[in-house]
Amino acid sequence: MAEKIIKTEYSEEMQKSYMNYSMSVITARAIPDARDGLKPVQRRVLYDMSELHLGHDKPHRKSARIVGDTMGKYHPHGDSSIYETLVVMSQVFKKGMPLVNGHGNFGSIEGDGAAAMRYTEARLEKFAEEVYLKDLDKTVNFVPNYDETEKEPEVLPVRVPNLLINGAEGIAVGMSTSIPPHNLGEVVDTVQAFIDNPELRTEELLGHLHGPDFPTGGIIANKKDLASIYETGSGKIKLRAKMEVELGKRKADKDKLVITEIPYTMIGAGINKCLMDIAELVESKKLTDVVDISNQSNKEGIRIVLELRKDADVEKIRNILYKKTKLEDTYGVNMLAIVKGRPETLNLRGILKNYLDFQYENNTRKYRVLLEKELEKKEIQEGLIRACDVIDLIIAVLRGSRNLKDARACLINGDTSAIRFKTPELEEDAGKLRFTEKQASAILEMRLYKLIGLEILALEKEHRETLRKIKEYEKILSDKGTMDQVIKEDLAAIKREFACPRRTLIEDGKEAVYDESAVEVREVVFVMDRFGYSRIVDRSTYDRNRETIENENPHVICCLNTDRICLFTDAGVLHQVKVTDIPLGKLRDKGTPIDNLCKFDGTKEQTVFVTNASSLQGKLFLFATRDAMLKRVPGEEFETNNRMVAATKLQEGDSLVSVQPADEASEVVLQTDNGVFLRFAMDEISVQKKNARGVRGIKLGRGEALEQVYLLGANTESVITYKEKQVHLNRLKQGRRDGKGNKVRL
Repeated sequence: MAEKIIKTEYSEEMQKSYMNYSMSVITARAIPDARDGLKPVQRRVLYDMSELHLGHDKPHRKSARIVGDTMGKYHPHGDSSIYETLVVMSQVFKKGMPLVNGHGNFGSIEGDGAAAMRYTEARLEKFAEEVYLKDLDKTVNFVPNYDETEKEPEVLPVRVPNLLINGAEGIAVGMSTSIPPHNLGEVVDTVQAFIDNPELRTEELLGHLHGPDFPTGGIIANKKDLASIYETGSGKIKLRAKMEVELGKRKADKDKLVITEIPYTMIGAGINKCLMDIAELVESKKLTDVVDISNQSNKEGIRIVLELRKDADVEKIRNILYKKTKLEDTYGVNMLAIVKGRPETLNLRGILKNYLDFQYENNTRKYRVLLEKELEKKEIQEGLIRACDVIDLIIAVLRGSRNLKDARACLINGDTSAIRFKTPELEEDAGKLRFTEKQASAILEMRLYKLIGLEILALEKEHRETLRKIKEYEKILSDKGTMDQVIKEDLAAIKREFACPRRTLIEDGKEAVYDESAVEVREVVFVMDRFGYSRIVDRSTYDRNRETIENENPHVICCLNTDRICLFTDAGVLHQVKVTDIPLGKLRDKGTPIDNLCKFDGTKEQTVFVTNASSLQGKLFLFATRDAMLKRVPGEEFETNNRMVAATKLQEGDSLVSVQPADEASEVVLQTDNGVFLRFAMDEISVQKKNARGVRGIKLGRGEALEQVYLLGANTESVITYKEKQVHLNRLKQGRRDGKGNKVRL
């Protein structure tokens, strides 16, 4: 084959290829079709199970067989995606109406995965068989599969709005869909109301639909927002767990707060994470009224039990749980679906309109096929009835024929040239026979028992029933009102057989209010070692082991549990951490790296000064930089709730060397890295804002930098050791700020 090189712009080719890939993912994988509410992989799994005759009344079949057959015939992708689809369609806690009946370990609501496909078995649920796959041969188009060796349905003839009933979730390229499940009975009522009056507004439709109905139950707490969500096709639903209070039966028994239903978003690892969050709240003394936590969930349902202290404030506990755990969560709604090959965000009316258009199309095809069959049956029945009236003549034709061809020609065309009759009268009458080809074939294949009187009566009765059906089908096809009635009756029958009560409660719940300042205030001690591992210890633990804790940790700060820890770094940045965010530890616990609790980066900055926020108020702090820039800053400058702020202004190449409380000091001593000391009065350093650069404290030589700052006052140590030599700071010659200082002789 001759080589052919196509020259093209690289960026154009990349753009074209990426767009093709994106549209393929959107339309052929991740986003459901608005007509049947199914993704291609779901549709193919259900169709393959139908082809394998895995009905609800048939034995289960190995999941591996279903997955392999689907992958080989219809879905040329990974087996894991097919099996995961099969598993999800069987999970009662994910689907409003499960479509697959699983046998074996198909996972749990707590996040346990399904067993391998070789260990599990599956078959169709009756709901899927009756509502999703019925009349498949009479309604939808069939298209070639990926290698054109098989045919598969373009869509399934789903008789209910599956997009609403089972919802959908999918992430494509540049877009995603998230449609919550709804109650089957309510959806049917909504469709029937929409058929009766297509002009109904969204608010009126919600009189029938009410809102999402999640398989896990729970509470929708923002009923007022639902009308906007269904009008626009997007929004956020606030979900809450359902809690019940169980009072102790005896005096010794504790009252219990029992979580019986969880938000839909907690399916999977959410339950374990929630239990850990509750335990952390108890350990950090935010849930002081909870004395024990136990997960008693089983196959019967969710049951998370919190044992309460006597006279506990249950409403306060509820608010804390809703505010601080996943027991209150948000479900993002984005009702995106494929409409006529294009992704489109649909509102409630749009979903119902697409569903009804699909039903009209399916029912038109179905009743046309049924009408054609009845018309064919009518033709044959009329031929047989007429044949019974002239049966003697037909027998004479058959007896006088040499072969089947001659008999057929006589019955259809009245051609008697090749047939021998006993009398000319018979030949003349036979020439008047004029049956159609189908009638002639039916007469020639008719068995003799059909000539029994009762059989003839049954044939006439069947003919009358056929005429009735023809009239009915023609009326359905010609009259939209009759078609509407057929759809409504079909939906009503589905509702009677498969509908179940609503599981999710819808209300306008009160906003969960939790004031952290209302937490029981107590003294604690912040401890951080030289490697940056921090923890909070009880004041009683600190008092018993004070010497050990202070010797092993450079930063030990007594504070309240409502306070904040402030870390000033050499980068001129202030990092703040709420004491409540720091884990409570025991004496020998290692703690948590401070990097994990705030934006402090130990690889790029070093801690200069650590204190608590309440200690900053009403005080002045002396800031000194490597370039000997000094200033005094009021502690009120750092009143902020931001976790990270600039604590001072630094020139390029400069860094913060020291931050110290300066209220009790009357003099300051600066020391450079060359051993030069300068002593002067504290009043010479001006009080400035945190964003000021400051004033120069000492004149530095080339390459020289400020190394240490000492404060002198009534209660400060005035003797230091510099390179193994004692230096009496209060004996240094007193100078002026911005002087050269004196070098200490060693």
